[in-house]
Amino acid sequence: MVVIPTRIWEYVVTAFLIILAPGPTVLFVIARAISWGRATAVASVLGNNIGAFLVSLLIAFGLGPILQSSTTAFLSVQISGGLYLIYLGISAIRHSEVHAGDMKNVSGEKPSFSKSARDGFVVGVLNPKVWVFFAAILPQFVDRDRGHVTSQLVLMGTIFAVIAFFSDSTWGIIAGTIRNWLANERKRLVAMRVTGGVVMIILGLFTLWTAIRHH
Repeated sequence: MVVIPTRIWEYVVTAFLIILAPGPTVLFVIARAISWGRATAVASVLGNNIGAFLVSLLIAFGLGPILQSSTTAFLSVQISGGLYLIYLGISAIRHSEVHAGDMKNVSGEKPSFSKSARDGFVVGVLNPKVWVFFAAILPQFVDRDRGHVTSQLVLMGTIFAVIAFFSDSTWGIIAGTIRNWLANERKRLVAMRVTGGVVMIILGLFTLWTAIRHH
């Protein structure tokens, strides 16, 4: 049974802002686009989002029953999610120049579409930030009064994967089109990373405020 959370549109907006903000996944995709072009970037996005969606399913079926039965666990997850977003934002700003430099270091023979998808899948599954995100951010939008928490988490994980695919693919296509312009100007990459960091901090503060307000 599919249950739609009360705050679903608030979740969609939040997910869109988090996905749109240039973070590790976006930098990974842009790096592939700069080195090997748009097709490689899109293939990497496809694999990455399949991997991340798999993580969301594992967490939904493992975490759902706990959140359904424990108010304390639910509040803890909300607070952890807010703090984690703030941490990601600060980290992004502090290491923006390092990450920008790393993006230009991808080398080697151009991978096939299937290999690019496999590489993206591995990055998505093994990325610890993906695990923490689905375990700590998504659950705060669950409507416990409507029940079927696991179903709600699966729905939101699906929505996240769809938005992420189109958003990250857009980054990849744009980066593949203007690859020389991006690769040759470090300041542009740094500015993108800092902007993403600021967005993460704002969302983290909003998450903490929401958790406190509802409890």
